[in-house]
Amino acid sequence: MARTIDYGNLMHRAMRGLIQSVLEDVALNGLPGAHHFFITFDTTHPDVAIADWLRARYPQEMTVVIQHWFENLEVTADGFSVTLNFGNSPEPLVIPFDAVRTFVDPSVEFGLRFETHEEEEDEEDEDEETAEAPSEPEKPREAEVVSLDKFRKT
Repeated sequence: MARTIDYGNLMHRAMRGLIQSVLEDVALNGLPGAHHFFITFDTTHPDVAIADWLRARYPQEMTVVIQHWFENLEVTADGFSVTLNFGNSPEPLVIPFDAVRTFVDPSVEFGLRFETHEEEEDEEDEDEETAEAPSEPEKPREAEVVSLDKFRKT
């Protein structure tokens, strides 16, 4: 198999690095101005750590908001942990960067969306299922030869 450059994975890695840098700055300095984040993540990811009642309520994905009240934001190379308030009940969350599906900062209209490999495979499967059988190949047209004599000035 020929070696190719996997731009999709390289781009995802770079975008996750951007999220890591932003969160590291927020962990050190707090949220500047009106910035806040909506982060949607895959709750089925094996390294996500959330309370059982949250997992039961959000069995596939969950969106959290980092804005007014958050504590203990810690960022590593693999993800981040944060304590958020759910109905006056502080809950710690551990979210690996690989589980993040969207990261949005609406204060500056910035957002990132990560397509999962499974979604891409599903789309490919759908394309294969809906692909039509190829029609008969077109017969080659016979070329028309045009004499330049028609266009010469006499």
